[in-house]
Amino acid sequence: MEAFDILLQASFWVAAIRIASPLIFATMGELICERAGVLNLGIEGIMAAGAFAGWVTVYAGGNLWTGVIIAALVGAMFGLLHGTLTVPFGLSQHVVGIGITLLATSLTYFTYRITLPEVTSPPKIAPFQPLPIPLLSEIPVVGAALFNQTPLTYLAFVTVAVVAWVLYRTPLGMAVRAAGENPAAVEAQGIGVTSIRMGAVMVGSALMAIGGAFLTMSAFNSFFFEMINGRGWICIALVVFGSWRPGKALLGAILFAAFDAYQVRLQQLTGGVVPYQIFLMMPYALSILALIAMSRRASYPKALMVPYQKGER
Repeated sequence: MEAFDILLQASFWVAAIRIASPLIFATMGELICERAGVLNLGIEGIMAAGAFAGWVTVYAGGNLWTGVIIAALVGAMFGLLHGTLTVPFGLSQHVVGIGITLLATSLTYFTYRITLPEVTSPPKIAPFQPLPIPLLSEIPVVGAALFNQTPLTYLAFVTVAVVAWVLYRTPLGMAVRAAGENPAAVEAQGIGVTSIRMGAVMVGSALMAIGGAFLTMSAFNSFFFEMINGRGWICIALVVFGSWRPGKALLGAILFAAFDAYQVRLQQLTGGVVPYQIFLMMPYALSILALIAMSRRASYPKALMVPYQKGER
């Protein structure tokens, strides 16, 4: 019963929502890219670059929101590079994406060493603090989990609503979805497929970078190597899990985060009797099973990873 009681604790759901927040940003970013027909495998490196850019901005004296903006701009620049190579030039999205991850990660670590050559332990900053919403934060369990978080967590949920509204309620969203389904039809309407895809990749990459910045500016208070720790790859899987729909992708991010928060508490509950590697494996194994179950019914954008040149049919 103690293992089940964990699920009823407010602290468990607070941790789950906090763990889910960077995944939500990055998943929405990847979803926008893929909806437009571009697979962005640069997500892992872009998140690392965003984490460092936001943190170093605050460390250098900027305020927290300036750090978020700088992180987004850095992500957009890597998105511009990715989009330029894959959209107008039509290079392999797999190769370019892996290259962006290697480039962004290497540049981040190199810049860290150049900026702080004598530092042995990562300097700390003052991160975002929880901002309780009056009355709502007092609701048992739900209030603490959803309404007593940092501003970036609230922004993550707002981002999901905005992405869903734009994709399904605006002409721009229709053009983005059409670019990932039938780019020839978009061109026939006089809309530039290249512009739509480039814009989607840049916006999506900016959101990925904000997801990375969340880790250094909200979850933790410093930057350290390997802090992304595969979160970018998980976000790509979450897009598939969510069938390229923002709402379902949000649920997938929370589900994975709940698995992750749960395994930490199970380790404490067992007292070291079971090897800790088993628990570390749990959220990934369960996510793979959920992904297999959901992806069988998923309908991916038909022009995903298909280069398009103006005038082609």
